[in-house]
Amino acid sequence: MTPKPVSIADKLSLFAEPWSPKRVGRVDDHDVRLVRLQGEFHWHAHADADEMFLVVGGVLRMHFRERHEDVPQGSFIIVPKGTEHKPEALGGECQVVLFEKSEVVNTGDGVTTARTVADPEYI
Repeated sequence: MTPKPVSIADKLSLFAEPWSPKRVGRVDDHDVRLVRLQGEFHWHAHADADEMFLVVGGVLRMHFRERHEDVPQGSFIIVPKGTEHKPEALGGECQVVLFEKSEVVNTGDGVTTARTVADPEYI
């Protein structure tokens, strides 16, 4: 495969649905995913996988049980495996690049909700 640049803005323009991650790349056994966030998600954890949230638009508030961290555009936060967390978009919409193991399900281990995306579409 010949490496080619991927435009995050172009990929984000292909979908509008919030909380519906899309695959845009793969690095070994990890996906590079894009997701639009609006409002709050639910509390969840991933027992065997860290997650990295790189904010490319808006502001992400990452809630942890004991505190929260605000992550502005151009910054990232890593959520260690096993850590309960709840993402929230502040002030409207937030766009995020996710780096996580390919088998990670967005709603957490063993949790199925209306927002579950077990096998994200590749765009």
